[in-house]
Amino acid sequence: MGMIFDLDGTLSDTLDSISYSANLALRMLGLAPFDKDRFRYFVGDGADELVRRMLIADGDASCSRYDELRAAYRKTFSEHADYNIRAYEGMPETLRELKARDIKLAVLSNKPHRQAVEVVHKLYGEDIFMHIQGNVKDMPRKPAPDGALLIADVFKEKPEDIIYVGDTSTDMKTGKAAGMFTVGVLWGFRDRQELEDNHADAIISSPRELVDLYFNRYSE
Repeated sequence: MGMIFDLDGTLSDTLDSISYSANLALRMLGLAPFDKDRFRYFVGDGADELVRRMLIADGDASCSRYDELRAAYRKTFSEHADYNIRAYEGMPETLRELKARDIKLAVLSNKPHRQAVEVVHKLYGEDIFMHIQGNVKDMPRKPAPDGALLIADVFKEKPEDIIYVGDTSTDMKTGKAAGMFTVGVLWGFRDRQELEDNHADAIISSPRELVDLYFNRYSE
């Protein structure tokens, strides 16, 4: 049995690091920054889509400055990926309990792989997760199921025996495409309606609920 977690908005509150890095990049190009809460809807589909959404929101519908802003954001985020990041309340204890019960744990993120590993290790150490998979060149990013299915192979588990946990429509689509049981979380960047509209199999409001949900689903 196993459980795969999204990173931003699920395991870690990274909105400060993303918004801070992005607004630095915008200022480098002479563009106006956005309020932090706007980034709740800019994030979730990788850095390339984040840059496109910022430019469109700024009025550049053709994304004519995409290459400039993407390069600037790559620089600022590499320097500030861990700015004000924190684990969500109750998540460290929940993960330790799941691991103590021999549940295989992994992370799947659209964040660049190096930064994903750095964030997870900073917040949770190096011994909780069997596998951390960030965005890499030759793997389609979520909502493609490739990363989730790779982790199923690492786990040596069938997809239907894995719970996929995330906070956005992208996560629900990823888990569904991989044939996994999807759990939407309400402490992240999006709301219940988005999770319901994307057919989350369950929706929870605190990390502790993962323990009960897992054992209610898989216990004999």
